[in-house]
Amino acid sequence: MLTALEGTFGDRADAVGVAGRTCSYEELLGAARAVAAEVAGSPAVAVTATASLETVAAVVGGLLAGVPVVPLPPDAGPAEREHILRDSGAHEFTVDFTRRSDRSPAGPAPAPSDPALILYTSGTTGPPKGVVLTAAALAADLDALAGAWDWTAADTLVHGLPLFHVHGLVLGVLGALRTGSRLVHTGRPTPQTYAEAARGGGTLYFGVPTVWTRIARDPAAAAALTGARLLVSGSAPLPTPVSHDLERLTGHRPVERYGMTETLITVSGRAGTAPRPGTVGTPLPGIRTRIAAEPGSDIGELQLTGPTLFAGYLNNPDATAAAYTADGWFRTGDIAAIDPADGVHRIVGRASIDLIKSGGYRIGAGEIENALLDHPRVQEAAVVGVPDADLGQRIVAFVVAEGVTGEELTEFVATRLSVHKRPREVRFLDSLPRNAMGKPQKKLLLSPEAD
Repeated sequence: MLTALEGTFGDRADAVGVAGRTCSYEELLGAARAVAAEVAGSPAVAVTATASLETVAAVVGGLLAGVPVVPLPPDAGPAEREHILRDSGAHEFTVDFTRRSDRSPAGPAPAPSDPALILYTSGTTGPPKGVVLTAAALAADLDALAGAWDWTAADTLVHGLPLFHVHGLVLGVLGALRTGSRLVHTGRPTPQTYAEAARGGGTLYFGVPTVWTRIARDPAAAAALTGARLLVSGSAPLPTPVSHDLERLTGHRPVERYGMTETLITVSGRAGTAPRPGTVGTPLPGIRTRIAAEPGSDIGELQLTGPTLFAGYLNNPDATAAAYTADGWFRTGDIAAIDPADGVHRIVGRASIDLIKSGGYRIGAGEIENALLDHPRVQEAAVVGVPDADLGQRIVAFVVAEGVTGEELTEFVATRLSVHKRPREVRFLDSLPRNAMGKPQKKLLLSPEAD
């Protein structure tokens, strides 16, 4: 699966770089083979996924040995860490990256259907669940994305995303090792580190909305990205104003894509086309999608099927069965709309919290958030529905803003969207609670502590 390590694309001393340290494919392969020899036969191997060459070598070593790799968030608390280790049965492993050139024969290659990674969900609806991803699913997804983004060995991929999620690990590390593109992991995804990587020849950049927002606020850093070939945003919707700012500052409008841990990336914009802000493109090859909408509504749950889907939740057949419809389509739990003219997808939000039913209307929180972010004094916005005896749910906006009142923001939205989509209440915060990938944690906004 990792064709770059098979000599397909040649080698260079800085083929893989993480947080300022670099190695060649040969050096990475030597360290990974040492890992493979030590973990062979284990039920699973857990790796504390710091931004380091050691993490890359450990993951590659597990894949070579056919042992499922369980990336552990470096900041995981004791209870979360204990749950993941107990549930997965994984043995913790620490790599000593010695940069050896050990090219001794490997053991039998794992089958494509064998588990390759076990990534744990955020646990928002209970204890984190282990998502089992096979080598075949990973390969299918990376090949589809390489085609969608014209991603080749001629690229230098730049990002600084965590290595325990699909975005940073699967796309951002395994993708580089499959396409042969040079990898520059910046350690941290700051405007300064991205700009520095741009001066080193970066062509393809991955980021989450928080990263792109900060770069858009740093004109000097943004200007350094004018020589890039493609900017890609994911893991959460990119605010439309940020997309416009980046286009003005860099000459590039970021491509957005959509996926989940359970499905990998299934829908994406394409290189060479003008992305439409607020949309995530069309399905990748092999992926079929549909909208389960109520009569008279153009939005509903996005459901899909294809070769990138997970093999199930580890040790949890009931949850696996519940994740699928009776006819075998995966329930994403995300609310979306599909443009009938060109099949472009727009993600409205999570069914559990971003679909607001107010006064008989079905309203997507994301549309209101984008309207609020169009206001020049609003830096951040998150919209939720809270129980209301009259409306069913009333629209409440949490914003980070200065020099503007809640009444002014309500009127601002009402002049841009249907009046029934205006916030009934605006609450001001110093910042929105976010997870490691930059996604607003809306359930925290609704907790008693947020009042």
